Amino acid sequence: MPRPAAWRLSPDSYPKREEIQTRYQDLDPNGHLNNVAFAALFETVRVRMNHTIGDAQRGKDFRAVVARNEINYLAEGSFPAPVEIAIGIGKIGNRSWEMLAAMFQNGVAIATCDTVIVMTAPAGEPLPEAMREGLKALRVREG
Repeated sequence: MPRPAAWRLSPDSYPKREEIQTRYQDLDPNGHLNNVAFAALFETVRVRMNHTIGDAQRGKDFRAVVARNEINYLAEGSFPAPVEIAIGIGKIGNRSWEMLAAMFQNGVAIATCDTVIVMTAPAGEPLPEAMREGLKALRVREG
């Protein structure tokens, strides 16, 4: 795995940040946050951000699914320190968008997560324009 671009490792590159408490049950036998915990923490923040876009911007018949989710582990996470997850929108396609996130603990980047969400309904239509504008307002600041 190549090292992420420097901007990916700065919380200031992302428009939204959220602190989440780690849990003892998230630990592996070595006392580190396990991979499932990393995925769940990223998912929580990703879903919350998608909800901020709102049903009004998506439309009542709108449906979307995760098409790809890639987590790159950069360092070990631990309990009981909370994590901060910084998140924003990357590329926006005709029927999809990319969500880019980074997880920090004690000021150190410990993981990145790239997720592609694909619109499945209504079939054959592009992303609603109001939603596209909502996504643009949440773009990451590269470089």
